[in-house]
Amino acid sequence: MNAPLTVTALNTQIKSLLETTFLETYVEGEISNLTYHSSGHIYFSIKDDKSTISCVMFRGNTKYLKFKLEVGQKINIRGNLTVYTPRGSYQLICSRIEPSGQGALALAYEQLKKKLQEKGYFDSQRKKSLPKYPKKIVLVTSPTGAAIEDMKKVATNRWPLVEFILVPTLVQGEMAKNDIVNSIKYADSLACDIMIVGRGGGSIEDLWAFNEEIVANAIYETNTPIISAVGHEVDFLISDFVADVRAATPSNAIEISLPDINEHRIYLDSLHKEFENRYKNILYTKEQNIIHLKRMYEQNSIESKFNLIASEIKILKQSFENRFSNIIISSQNSLNMLKNSFELSNPKNKEKKGFVQISKDEKIIDLDTLKIDDIVSLQTPKYIATAKIEAIKKQ
Repeated sequence: MNAPLTVTALNTQIKSLLETTFLETYVEGEISNLTYHSSGHIYFSIKDDKSTISCVMFRGNTKYLKFKLEVGQKINIRGNLTVYTPRGSYQLICSRIEPSGQGALALAYEQLKKKLQEKGYFDSQRKKSLPKYPKKIVLVTSPTGAAIEDMKKVATNRWPLVEFILVPTLVQGEMAKNDIVNSIKYADSLACDIMIVGRGGGSIEDLWAFNEEIVANAIYETNTPIISAVGHEVDFLISDFVADVRAATPSNAIEISLPDINEHRIYLDSLHKEFENRYKNILYTKEQNIIHLKRMYEQNSIESKFNLIASEIKILKQSFENRFSNIIISSQNSLNMLKNSFELSNPKNKEKKGFVQISKDEKIIDLDTLKIDDIVSLQTPKYIATAKIEAIKKQ
């Protein structure tokens, strides 16, 4: 990924782009914020009802200024755009300034524009939309101008699948308006997807054929969607207002008409990637479902149940053996205890000289429990003697 631009670098690039794109700009507006600087430069703005742009006329060009500028004046300016890099603001550098006044052509233009607007020629509701993927485009323009070559070049790079039909047409001079009308009518009969009517730049007199009423009528009456591509960005012709779409230049008309093949390639790549990801996700999900079902089947199969029962039987058997073993061990311990007790109580194991076992009524008793006249048995391992207690004395 590229490193980010610095602010200065970005402003410098914008400055270069503006200065090379708008080498000569012709604009009209009303003066505001006027300042005659002590350096001899004149700073001001021009505006219309929606926008404002900063302007400057440097001292070297003020010698061509034949009148004094005043706030509120309507003027025409020729100059070029530039960017003041430290602030990132753009302004119009004025080389010539003239008072704005209507000549014959300008007045005719405004009159026809008003007339056609009242007739509804400019209404957006009647304008036809352009097809997204045109297969055939008819060009009503001069076969020898630079415009046709520019359009072919843009089309080759943008969408080489399109087919062009050229209707050679006069686009300048007294006879141009009639030839443009005839060419538009013929082009409309070819049933193409889009019609581009236009020419390259020139003076207002050079472009005037596209301001004629009969040309406007021909554009209005066509069934084919029309793009008006006359002159440069700053040129606005009657044909621009009547046509379904206005293009800044003939090359721009091709850009408007055709999709960008590179964007579609990128889009197709993204679709392919998305399809792969979705396909992989579906396969993974199905695989996990199968694994889950297999585990459930294994857990609930007869073999699994038999294995579970066998395991439980084995546990019970082991538990039984452990308990039985504990019982045997416990009984053996009890028996051993009894045996030990018996052996301890066996007179044979207790025989000592001078010692006998005293019992009464076949029960072993202690000497201190005897009473006078009790009949007792005195027993050794070998002999039993019967005796009567005649006296008892406590020591």
